[in-house]
Amino acid sequence: MTNPTGTTTTPAGHLAGRREWTALGVLMLPLLLVSMDVSVLYFAIPAISADLEPSGTQQLWIFDIYAFVLAGLLMTMGSLGDRIGRRKLLLIGAAAFGIASLTAAYANSAETLIAARAVLGIGGATLMPSTMALIRTMFTDPGQRAKAIGMWSGVMTAGIALGSVMSGVLVQYFWWGSVFLVNLPAMALLLIIGPFLLPESRDPAPGRFDWLSVPLSMAAVLPVIYGLKEIPSEGWHTQYVVSITIGLLFATAFVHRQRTAASPMISPALFRGRGFAPSVVLNLIGSFAMMGSAYFTTQYLQSVLDKSAMEAALWALLPSVPIGMAAPLATSLVQKGVDRAYVVTAGFAIGAVGYALLAFADTDSLWLVLIACGVLASGIVMVISQITDLALSSAPMERAGSASSLMETGGEFGGALGMAILGSIGTAVYRHDIPASAPAAAHETLGGALAVAAQLPGRAGDALAATAREAFTSGMQGAAIAGTVVLVGAAALAARALRGIHVADD
Repeated sequence: MTNPTGTTTTPAGHLAGRREWTALGVLMLPLLLVSMDVSVLYFAIPAISADLEPSGTQQLWIFDIYAFVLAGLLMTMGSLGDRIGRRKLLLIGAAAFGIASLTAAYANSAETLIAARAVLGIGGATLMPSTMALIRTMFTDPGQRAKAIGMWSGVMTAGIALGSVMSGVLVQYFWWGSVFLVNLPAMALLLIIGPFLLPESRDPAPGRFDWLSVPLSMAAVLPVIYGLKEIPSEGWHTQYVVSITIGLLFATAFVHRQRTAASPMISPALFRGRGFAPSVVLNLIGSFAMMGSAYFTTQYLQSVLDKSAMEAALWALLPSVPIGMAAPLATSLVQKGVDRAYVVTAGFAIGAVGYALLAFADTDSLWLVLIACGVLASGIVMVISQITDLALSSAPMERAGSASSLMETGGEFGGALGMAILGSIGTAVYRHDIPASAPAAAHETLGGALAVAAQLPGRAGDALAATAREAFTSGMQGAAIAGTVVLVGAAALAARALRGIHVADD
């Protein structure tokens, strides 16, 4: 039905039909591609380096600028969608994403590719909160909304895993630009079908857009994300600590602005719903666990087990099999009357079991590591699907975009924090276990140790490589123990914070 503001809404409690489910399928395609773009350059970077010859700094920016821009603009785009219309913003973002993908595919310089990746980040920042907000609009029945959000969570998780594999296949059989061209059909389909299938929705009384909050939000997010992403590989150097501190100071200013502005970007009223604030915190912890484990397992498959990048990516797909069943199972349990608090608590407990299994891995534990990853990821997907549903259901429909963007931003922070803290624990253990007599490069990273070992003659090289692999595995074990403790604490927090919170019809 259409309200006086000209936006289309679904009546409260109305069961979604074929149109809404078809629209959900259309939304899943760009969501899959946006999540894949986080990891799609894993195998393409060598070919890009050979073709465009970027400097070391340019190569880092080619890889990282997408995630930085995405994280920095999520809150801005979520709020903007609430004001101008989520469908309109989604279609604008799809067009930008498509044009940027085409530009990136045929980039003839590193500068052009960096600019295209930045625009891809802008497009991704419009697409992610808009898809979640539109699900909130289309599915007003709690049961159907839970199923739809479960599918959203599964596609989001699968996209990150599939991105590296797809890039490897495309680069092997085509050229590096093909990893960007695969975005075009999905974006074209969204632009053609979206205006007919997707309802328009916006806040009927949004107030003036708070332009000052835009630079404040970016200044709060980007320095923190940057510092946290660099710490695992570079250590707790002063420049990264200062970067995080500056970001936190701007975050304080941003929060003050939201509490005092007449028309804030993120309304404090969002946090009045009982389930919203706990959902944001638990989502951050879930992302902490997921990305913290990925930091180690990807290196373990390649550098400890000596798998090629393609082999490691293909093996890493196996844990995604149980992940596909996790969200539907969690939704089914809640719909059968199991308290959501218990389901989320169980999800964190299952994740803790996954980390505990990882703590028993040695230098030849392929199947144990894969099983641990599957158990961990399944538990976290159970958590994320349920707390995302709770957060969107707790937020007023007119602020669905802002609510979605806060969840996404929290996830970005959690992922970076997981890599920083768990990565630092693993690095500390690794450096402790490397003999003092080993070359300096071997003390920094496993990759550095293996590079040095390859240059040493005979048994000396083999011995250093074996020692470095054992040290890295010990570091992974230490990080896994820390991850287990965090998730056990999260389970206790979920049991307490979510008890008695129920989702009602809109």
